[in-house]
Amino acid sequence: MRGMTRDLPPGTRVALHVPLPGLAQGTWGVVTGGAGSVYDVSFAGMVRSVNRVHLKVARADAEAIPADHGDLRPFVQYACVMGSRAFGLGTDASDTDVRGFYLPPARLHWSLGGVPEQLEFESPGREEVYWEAGKFVRLALRANPNVLEVLASPLPLTVTPVAAALLDLREAFLSRLIVTTYGEYVRAQFRRLENERRTHGEARPKHLVHLLRLLISGAHALRTGEVLVDVTPHRDALLAIKRGETTWAEADAWRQALQAEFERAAAHTRLPERPDVARVEGWLLDARRAALDW
Repeated sequence: MRGMTRDLPPGTRVALHVPLPGLAQGTWGVVTGGAGSVYDVSFAGMVRSVNRVHLKVARADAEAIPADHGDLRPFVQYACVMGSRAFGLGTDASDTDVRGFYLPPARLHWSLGGVPEQLEFESPGREEVYWEAGKFVRLALRANPNVLEVLASPLPLTVTPVAAALLDLREAFLSRLIVTTYGEYVRAQFRRLENERRTHGEARPKHLVHLLRLLISGAHALRTGEVLVDVTPHRDALLAIKRGETTWAEADAWRQALQAEFERAAAHTRLPERPDVARVEGWLLDARRAALDW
């Protein structure tokens, strides 16, 4: 019936109608849970709670030009381990999350069918996500935490000369936009967790750990100009929260202390207001030229 919206079962591919902190309008994700007006959606491994009205369901476009890309994995330029193993929070049961970017040949990039914005591969205990190079740097320029952390991963797996040139520009991506994509995002998400706890009697401890880790990493970036990925010094405290061994009051007290530290770092940061778009664009144009011969 007109005016009704369909339920979104887990596994449904959706896209954002509106931008969210760290996520551009049009970003695709996969529903992992929820019902009614709010759904949990995984955007390349980052789970966000999103109102149903802000989501559109992926469907086949009858007018789309079919594209046979073949195997694009040989064009992956950068791959690194992310997730709990990179954060210093891994256990024997932890999966391996691999992230990075790929640079398609110009002939495919310019074709009528275009190229996918990201590649996804799954196997037992392993998930791989590679953004297309242009998409990757646009997200990083917006201070998307997931992508900034990929650039700073302590566990690289594949680094081609094209990727090495980008890693040399890591500081060009950092700006005061971090104040929004890390700090304000955490505030909003923590309010959601509080509502979840009041409504259901509990909140997702894994998501709480993610928020606390973002505050630690974001404050470090604001102070030093470097993104912190490995939070091993906080491992015991974060894993205790994840296992449910810490009370909500204790976790909230730590969150408030971290939030205050983040705000102090934001007040004194030497990061520029905006990232160095010109340097990053120079890299992208050079990379596109390199792809002419592929």
